Amino acid sequence: MSTDGALFPRVRQRLRAHPLAFDTGLAVLVFCCMLAASFTDPHGGPDGGASFGDRVPSTFGIVFMLAGAATLVLRRNRPIEVLGATTAVSLVDLIGDTRPAPVIMGAVIALYTVASRTDRPTTWRLGLVTMTALTGSAMFFGTNPWYAQENLGIFAWTGMAAAAGDAVRSRRAFVDAIRERAERAERTREEEARRRVAEERLRIARDLHDVVAHHIALVNVQAGVAAHVMDKRPDQAKEALAHVRAASRSALDELRATVGLLRQSGDPEAPTEPVSGLAVLDDLLATFRNAGLPVDVTRTDGGAPLPSAVDLAAYRIIQEALTNVRKHAGQGARAEVSVLRVGRTVEITVLDDGTAPQPDPANPVNPAASAASAASAAPVDPVADGGGHGLVGMRERVTALGGALTAAPRYGGGFRVQAILPVSGDRRTGEDERA
Repeated sequence: MSTDGALFPRVRQRLRAHPLAFDTGLAVLVFCCMLAASFTDPHGGPDGGASFGDRVPSTFGIVFMLAGAATLVLRRNRPIEVLGATTAVSLVDLIGDTRPAPVIMGAVIALYTVASRTDRPTTWRLGLVTMTALTGSAMFFGTNPWYAQENLGIFAWTGMAAAAGDAVRSRRAFVDAIRERAERAERTREEEARRRVAEERLRIARDLHDVVAHHIALVNVQAGVAAHVMDKRPDQAKEALAHVRAASRSALDELRATVGLLRQSGDPEAPTEPVSGLAVLDDLLATFRNAGLPVDVTRTDGGAPLPSAVDLAAYRIIQEALTNVRKHAGQGARAEVSVLRVGRTVEITVLDDGTAPQPDPANPVNPAASAASAASAAPVDPVADGGGHGLVGMRERVTALGGALTAAPRYGGGFRVQAILPVSGDRRTGEDERA
């Protein structure tokens, strides 16, 4: 059973691969059917029924049958021409032969081919012309009376051929449309997957840059303080080293959380620490204050929860902006951070003065701050110092959320970074958004 079931698809596939061979076989089969029908007399039997062998086709009839069947070999490549040739042969046989042969079978198959391979208007026009010409010739020039059922049979067979061909063409077009829609959907899914992968890769790169740039800058500053006061003020050196340890531990935790996004199924569970956001803004500001950067903060949002993407972006913008202040604003610079909730947006602003005078290194007023400034003068982050990815990353974060970012020097000295982030109308709790 399985062999028979697999035989038919193989034969159909082979015939589709060799259409000319199929059409040649069809032409031979049609000629054989014409020849057999030409020996049949539908009313020549003793009881008025059909008889076989009492009727013999004429020589012209055999030639017409051979010509009508032979033209079917070209029906795929030139369907309209084949229909015209078979119709002409059928008309000549109906009008000029006293013993007409069933040449009209070729015209019926040719009309089916035209209907299945052209459009519907063409099928209607050629079908009506063919049906009218063949039926009218049989009625007025045939050997049978005009009202004979054989004449009505010609009308019925040509009409059914046109209808069947049109149905096959419609079904083929429907299947092709479904296949094209499926292929287009598959391409769209692949493009969407590639786009999401690229966006996720870019987001992870921004997070890694923000984490590394911030914490390494703090570690560098505190290490410089410790080296500067190690001999004269060991207590301050121990405090600075403690800050180095805390900053490095925080950097490792954030790196672990960021890289944890790349884990596969079956890997250990993600850390349960809260995701970085404005809820831990005070801890972030404390690290900068411990590094010698005075930071004032103003918040009018009342601690209302934000969507996770907006919350993380606001945190990272403040982190990156203060890191730039610590690295580039110079000794004695102060920073101001404001978080304002205005309607459906939240405004994040980071200001610094960057105009504090440099003290005398021989007699520093604040040894820790002087050492921190000396350490910050070192090339901590060559990428950022060389026009790297800090501001670019902030702008990408804001643009991805549909917000706006301005970063420019202030009149009179200092720098100003302001980000306006849209807040979704669906104000879910932070826990729900991070779930």
